[in-house]
Amino acid sequence: MFTGLIETTGTLLSLTPSEGATRITIAAPTLVKRLRLGDSIAVSGVCLTALDIQPDRFSADLAAETLARTTLGHLRAGTTVNLELPTPAGSPLGGHVVQGHVDGTAKLLALDPITSAAPETDWRLRLELPDALTRYVVSQGSITVEGISLTVAALHGNLVEIAIIPHTYAATSLRTLKPGALVNIETDVLARYAEQQHKKPEGFTLTEQYLIANGY
Repeated sequence: MFTGLIETTGTLLSLTPSEGATRITIAAPTLVKRLRLGDSIAVSGVCLTALDIQPDRFSADLAAETLARTTLGHLRAGTTVNLELPTPAGSPLGGHVVQGHVDGTAKLLALDPITSAAPETDWRLRLELPDALTRYVVSQGSITVEGISLTVAALHGNLVEIAIIPHTYAATSLRTLKPGALVNIETDVLARYAEQQHKKPEGFTLTEQYLIANGY
């Protein structure tokens, strides 16, 4: 489990397609000394398994599902990525429960300073979510963007606004992103479980009327 509190950033060195998987290699000199072969690590919100650990870098294999659901397969060498190691049991939960299971990608519409005259200003992040994910997002609720635990400031249909504090802007990959970029999104797992629990009431029977009412 992760909490969405980014520990450091790394630099993508290479993406190498191979039979059955794609190997990603990331430079992370300040973090690799804490990694062991087979450890989990969140890379821009995607839970991966650390392989081929070197003094200044590590690799991981990306399955076809990971390539299809996340941005990782589209990144270029030199891209900055967010990194977080799992939260040890019993540690304070500083962000929110993050699994590293990306639901999909969203389009970054804007990342604008709120007060341009201030030396350290807050920022306003605006995203366009896929329609399928909006039901899991609520104003003042939690959302994970590129592995970062954030709070939704406003929600207008599938447009999401998020306030970014100066530390988050400076310490994560957000500062490197441009409008139009795709970002990894993980919605609040508690919202998904709540939907699952209420999806089929006791004694539920699938009928034509139910399918029509729910858009099938």
